[in-house]
Amino acid sequence: MKCAIAIAVAAAALASAAATPAKIVARASSSAASSATGTSSGSLPTVTVKGNAFFAGNDRFYIRGVDYQPGGSSGAADPISNIAGCTRDIVEFKKLGINTVRVYTVDNTANHDQCMAALAAAGIYLALDVNTPKYSLNRGDPGPSYNADYLQSIFATIDAFAKYDNTLLFFSGNEVINSDNNTNCAPYVKAVNRDMKQYIGSRGYRSIPVGYSAADVESNRYEMATYMNCGTDDQRSDFFAFNDYSWCDPSSYQQSGWDQKVAQYGNYSIPLFLSEYGCIKGPRTFEEVASLYGTEMTPVYSGGLVYEYSEEGNGYGLVTISGSSVTEESDFQNLASEFSKNQPSGDGGYKSSGTPSTCPAHSNTWEVTAFTGDELPAIPSGAAAYMKSGAGKGPGLSGTGSQNAGGASTGTATPGSGSVTAVASSGSGGSGAAASAAASSAAQALMAGEMGVAPFVCGAVVLVSSLLGASLL
Repeated sequence: MKCAIAIAVAAAALASAAATPAKIVARASSSAASSATGTSSGSLPTVTVKGNAFFAGNDRFYIRGVDYQPGGSSGAADPISNIAGCTRDIVEFKKLGINTVRVYTVDNTANHDQCMAALAAAGIYLALDVNTPKYSLNRGDPGPSYNADYLQSIFATIDAFAKYDNTLLFFSGNEVINSDNNTNCAPYVKAVNRDMKQYIGSRGYRSIPVGYSAADVESNRYEMATYMNCGTDDQRSDFFAFNDYSWCDPSSYQQSGWDQKVAQYGNYSIPLFLSEYGCIKGPRTFEEVASLYGTEMTPVYSGGLVYEYSEEGNGYGLVTISGSSVTEESDFQNLASEFSKNQPSGDGGYKSSGTPSTCPAHSNTWEVTAFTGDELPAIPSGAAAYMKSGAGKGPGLSGTGSQNAGGASTGTATPGSGSVTAVASSGSGGSGAAASAAASSAAQALMAGEMGVAPFVCGAVVLVSSLLGASLL
């Protein structure tokens, strides 16, 4: 169904990102990030984007990790605030030889200092999903769910984790589009991505990469990749990731079709990696690791995350957790062995420069009609103030939810309106004259008008699965 929006709202540009710190630091929690006290917890450099790759300092950074959500989707717990569980599992992470964990849900009101410091000391970064089950886009009706309450929760999560230098990246969404008939949700996903980048810049945080994790849907995955990389710089994603279970051992680079994907994404100009992989249809020997970190793929891919660390009743777990004890499954040893044998060096043939993608055309598998080309929904007016004042305390995991909270977007944003044009003057706390001036400019850039809204329909009404994606298999 077509979403009809007849008002133009130019969201204002706010602040540029602060310089990247040199070392991993887990800072003590505080009521404001700007007053936090730093305590060194490691010597890992922060990770940045250069061309189509990640870099840690001057060295190419390859994501070598696992998806980590003990308790699964039913638990909706925060593993980074669970000190005992975090300490228990870091022992296993070190055995695997990983450098990244992906977490699907956190409590943005909890304290994460100890676990983030312990992860940093073990050389491990965090790839974090900012959505929760109650605060996420509704793929069945995305327009109303893209509202100020939703963005407040997302921004509060950014506030909670931007202070840690081993926060590797933020996922703006996970598998929001999971079929051909809900691709019309794409503009809302991209708008969230834009808003997160602008918030990070306007609050004076370092430039933490923001991107999307796509479902394992062959028919529109490439279209989504090009869509997230087209348009103006403020609209474009910092990276793109997708879940891929097509390599089922025994297989090969050619038999799995991975060679065709490398060719398809050969000219993609931002980092690309696998946000989930690890088929369980055959013996799980992880033969794909050699290809993923080999010279055939490193010019295009920057590694990946194995699904998943703990067994949650679906057969994908590398370990089984029972209280304080951990039992390693056979595929744990297989993965550890493959990681140890396949450690790429050098820059991997990355591309230091490239051009944005062309926005995909309308088709039977790409039905984006309400916002065409580089048009996107304007940021909800109630959320624009957060760029100046900060998001404040988040709702955590016990909030009432945002999908029907009201305060949705009422217009179409001018391309480039999400650019950051000023830096908050009081450090990462984001207060001060510069932020105030930027917010004032933002308010002046908003143009009022009438609006007509047709039903926002993108398929059956379901919550975005911001936790685990294996249910699609």
